[in-house]
Amino acid sequence: MLFVSSTLTGLIAWCQAFKHGLSAGLSLQRVFELQSKKGPAALRDTAGAIATRLGGGESLADALEVEGQSLPPLFRQMTAIGEKTGHLPEIFGEMGDYYELQRTLGRDFRAQIAWPVFQFVVAVGVIALLMYILGVIGTARDGEPIAPIGFGLTGSSGAITFLLVVGIGITAMGVSYRVLTRRARQRVAFEAFLLRLPMIGACARSFALGRFSLALRLTLETGMPTADALRQSLRASGNAAFIVHEDRVVRRIKKGDDIHKAVRMCPAIPGEFIEILAVAEVSGQIPEVMARQARHYRDEASRQLKNLARFAGYGVWFMVAVMIIWAIYRIANIYFGMIGQL
Repeated sequence: MLFVSSTLTGLIAWCQAFKHGLSAGLSLQRVFELQSKKGPAALRDTAGAIATRLGGGESLADALEVEGQSLPPLFRQMTAIGEKTGHLPEIFGEMGDYYELQRTLGRDFRAQIAWPVFQFVVAVGVIALLMYILGVIGTARDGEPIAPIGFGLTGSSGAITFLLVVGIGITAMGVSYRVLTRRARQRVAFEAFLLRLPMIGACARSFALGRFSLALRLTLETGMPTADALRQSLRASGNAAFIVHEDRVVRRIKKGDDIHKAVRMCPAIPGEFIEILAVAEVSGQIPEVMARQARHYRDEASRQLKNLARFAGYGVWFMVAVMIIWAIYRIANIYFGMIGQL
């Protein structure tokens, strides 16, 4: 998920401040107090409320659950892991890098998609203008108004209807996404579906596996019980298709299964990842291997998101081309029909 630029910038500033402040020996409460006064403006109230709860003896995880609902779930989950493992400075450093990557990828995505979107908007505007002009010309000549794309859409009413249909269609896609990701069961089905899509699935899986690898490395490195480590790591993946299988994975661990065998209970995790995990488990180097996997999947996610942006651009160009070609075809048919009647 790519967040609003201002929120993302604030999170990056937070992560950097927390990493350096905690590494320098400041208390967590003091770091939040400083952020409430000098930190990102959009997050100062949240920082102040969290500092107050920390001063009252609450854990950071509990304070974030109450006061940090506007923050991304991944931030809250990874912070909880850092608090439990004693690796908060390192966690904040990793998250700072992750959100910086997200901001860069988001900027690249918007840059690549801006021109095709502009073309789409212009094409819609040109077709609406054609509807209006051809409708006016037809009416002025006491003839039948010309509908450039058919469906009886012509004149000012046709142009307005066309623009409304396009606007409603775009709005419906956004609303559908929110509805599908709001409830847990629907979100699981939707994100599992996304993982099966050719390009989108590869990108989403790389992001999830990168988070899972980073969390597994940090939790196992500190001696956290394996069942708890896997549960926290699956939640840190940020993908509902991973999280929904956490109970099955934990049950297998409690029955005495190896980590890689338990992880097989999550179908969203690919076989090649499990094979690498199995080799790491046999050699006793899971934290080290997971650190390399986290870097690998972060690079993969960057590459795949760029490919996805390029593909989305082609998709917009295709829609623009179809709209223009159809309009030209309709107008040409009407023109040749008029010539045939002479």
